[in-house]
Amino acid sequence: MAKMMGPRFKQCRRLGLNVCGHPKAMDRATRGTSRADKKLSPYGLQLLEKQRLRAYYGVLERQFSNYVKKAMKSQGETGTVLVQLLECRLDNLVYRLGLASSIRQARQMVVHGHILVNGNKVDRPSYGVSVGEKISLREKSKKNSMFIDSFQQNANSQYSYLSKDLDDVSGTLTKIPERNEVPIEINDILVVEYYSKLK
Repeated sequence: MAKMMGPRFKQCRRLGLNVCGHPKAMDRATRGTSRADKKLSPYGLQLLEKQRLRAYYGVLERQFSNYVKKAMKSQGETGTVLVQLLECRLDNLVYRLGLASSIRQARQMVVHGHILVNGNKVDRPSYGVSVGEKISLREKSKKNSMFIDSFQQNANSQYSYLSKDLDDVSGTLTKIPERNEVPIEINDILVVEYYSKLK
């Protein structure tokens, strides 16, 4: 399975944004280490935002461009739809629920069969979760203290589009998230403009 690898903190410093969510990711960031510190052309700004959005969700270029094409064909604002599609990926929601401490760990959990959707094992990180679907740990995985500790430590981390069941160690997507509810710092309009020029 193709996936984004490489040093996470170095990537954050290069993009000038904490895309991995680790509290220490930007500790060594200094002026001049980020692409954003340089004078960029309009195209350069669009490319930077595209790379930032890709990095937030750990998606490779081909898969990301497919999300963009799907968003362009959908009704509604393309940038908003794009973010919603990415936010509803199974690996991302496992991370948002607090079952994993990072997107990379969430992806590994999904691939290794630890995650159930409506009681059925789903081992595809890119699976698009629908409203009302329940995400949970398989029974055997509930004995793994690392998963349980992570979930309990993030018990107070709440998103308006997710509901948590602390006793069952599970969560449900209650609605499609609004753009302003998604906790990422991205100008998605620039991302859409970047791909519009490639048509």
